[in-house]
Amino acid sequence: MSMALAVCAAFLLALMLTPLARRVAFLIGAVDAPGGRKVHQQLMPRLGGLAIFGGFVLTVLAMAVFDSDYLRSEIMGMLVGGAIIVFVGILDDTRDLPAKVKLLGQVVAALSILPFGLSVDFVTNPFVGPDVVELGWLRAPITVLWIIGVTNAVNLIDGLDGLAAGIAAIASVTMAVVAWTQGQLLVASLALILAASAAGFLKHNFHPARIFMGDTGAMFLGFILACLSIMGLAKVATVISVFIPILIVGIPILDTGFAIFRRVQKGQPIFQADKDHLHHRLLALGFSHPQTVMIIYGINTVLGATAVFLTTVSTAQSVFILILLASLILVAADRVGILGRSPSAPEVAASRIGVDVEDESN
Repeated sequence: MSMALAVCAAFLLALMLTPLARRVAFLIGAVDAPGGRKVHQQLMPRLGGLAIFGGFVLTVLAMAVFDSDYLRSEIMGMLVGGAIIVFVGILDDTRDLPAKVKLLGQVVAALSILPFGLSVDFVTNPFVGPDVVELGWLRAPITVLWIIGVTNAVNLIDGLDGLAAGIAAIASVTMAVVAWTQGQLLVASLALILAASAAGFLKHNFHPARIFMGDTGAMFLGFILACLSIMGLAKVATVISVFIPILIVGIPILDTGFAIFRRVQKGQPIFQADKDHLHHRLLALGFSHPQTVMIIYGINTVLGATAVFLTTVSTAQSVFILILLASLILVAADRVGILGRSPSAPEVAASRIGVDVEDESN
């Protein structure tokens, strides 16, 4: 089964499964009702993640029929953990699980991959000393923290029609390119299958959305991205490689980090919802819903291109680029207002332009 055929299959599967997921969502009550801070005016199904899950898993299993490499223990562990995270997502989309219960489910999913040999065994050392630091007994907690961190980062960015699916597709394509340059062809193919699955769902999810992916989809995308980064990029023992996965999942990680900083600065609990995420601030500046999504796509594409470029230059050049990029990001974040310095009025802006916000709980 060729790679091109697998990508097409994943896209078509997700595309065709999404209407079915929409019907299932209405049937089992996985819907997002209007009201409160939400601005959409009709009942919206939010179980679209099942289509992404189906497109990815069915394609990977089909590939395994033709290529035994797809039966590797690490891949099986990723699929098992992905199934667990989808189960947790379905429960949350139908019953609104308490945050502690959802976190417990994420921990179980992250722990489930360890017996399959999927873990962060070492980290590269960007400072003076050995090139790599073996983690030993720390591999389990660091693996779990990375998985949970990326899973929740993608979930937090899921705030506008088409945003999380598009960001995940861009991150997956970037990961495929970087993995290919490092000779990780299996990881590259899995990343492209994930990108195709997200793109197939995106056809139904871009503004105006007919279905939301819900926590089922957002957590699954984050979970698989985190697993793929461990399978491929975390195995590369180069000094700069420690920063590559962070850049690839750039927008979700940065937006989550800024949210934590902002809430700590204001003396708020870090899990308390606010309206100062990047997409909220862009809406407040007067950009339309599609414009906001495309701007964020563009930013994440730049971060992804930077990650690819860093694999081609020396360590000294990479450090200079990272320092310059970090400085630009901090200046831009402060100007936009996501660091919490300027007052926020996204509700007013959102009402004025009439956007449909997918998830205002974050």
